[in-house]
Amino acid sequence: MSFLDVAPHWLCPPGEGVYTVHTGSDKRLRLQKALYGDIPAREAWLASLSKLASEQVALFGIASDCGGGIQRGANWGPLFIREALLQDGTLLADIGDVRVIPHLLHDKYLNAETLSSCRKALYGTHDKAWPVSPLSIAEAALTELHKKFPQLRVLSLGGDHSVSFPLVSAWAKARRGKKLALLHFDAHTDLLDTRLGIDLCFGSWTYHVREFFPSKDQLIQVGIRATGKDRSHWESMGLTQHWASDIKKRGMQAVTKDVITAYKRAGVEEVYISFDIDALDTQWASATGTPEDQGLDPVACGEMIRQVAAEFPVTGADLMEVAPMVNHNFMPNINQETTLMTAASMARTLARAMGSDA
Repeated sequence: MSFLDVAPHWLCPPGEGVYTVHTGSDKRLRLQKALYGDIPAREAWLASLSKLASEQVALFGIASDCGGGIQRGANWGPLFIREALLQDGTLLADIGDVRVIPHLLHDKYLNAETLSSCRKALYGTHDKAWPVSPLSIAEAALTELHKKFPQLRVLSLGGDHSVSFPLVSAWAKARRGKKLALLHFDAHTDLLDTRLGIDLCFGSWTYHVREFFPSKDQLIQVGIRATGKDRSHWESMGLTQHWASDIKKRGMQAVTKDVITAYKRAGVEEVYISFDIDALDTQWASATGTPEDQGLDPVACGEMIRQVAAEFPVTGADLMEVAPMVNHNFMPNINQETTLMTAASMARTLARAMGSDA
């Protein structure tokens, strides 16, 4: 089994991660027309996969928001961010989307009967022990991708933040023996061990990837401001936090120096950047599941990313929680266009940090 063998079954063309029959299909078709012209999307996408060997950076979509919890809608993020990138003329290789059964999260929560039924629905057979839930498919697909194309750096688009768990896990396991670091931009810590009894969700994924970053100098969070506990509680778990209030007082340049110093002290060899759009203030990123005021400036965040990338190889990244059609009763002035423009800008920054010239 190799990536090119399983990709046609586990993945689908860009834009198809949100399962649509009629409602919403116009959005998928619009994106695919922009990407492939008059060539059938599946044909063009499959042909592009064999060319990944010559690419440095590629997009990967996980249109799942089953691991969210306040308000859903991040499943549309990958499609709309791609459109925003194309509108600005940014062309990146594209691995496609994970196939998503929108009611599922991870295979470990499913009984044998459900696994069998979902395999039949996705793959037309019960016989192959293939994953069926979006988090499980994402980790399996990226595990094979990293084997087949070890040079490829993946910029993943979510999706709620639970999907970062399989992305970071597959990235870290492919780099066993190296000293790794995670730079996590977020308004929230995502450090719960469980949320309502579920151990993999938008509020817990960081807790469950800590094993790959054993020292406080390897796992650093930036932009924290929405939590019921103080910093000492979270930092006792063995990580470092730079809260949004402190960044405003000290300035992002000073905090960036601290991040780089910590990584050098730890002997970091490669960095993964996970960027939750709600790390940013709502004036730039209101179309998200949990918007938070008093957030970060996208220009300052971009500068931190560039400076970190100048010191360490950034070999994996994701952009999460963009919910372009969300509607909050408690926030009537949601600006979809500004959020998408900001998300596209952050995606370009992350792609360039990984070596893309797009």
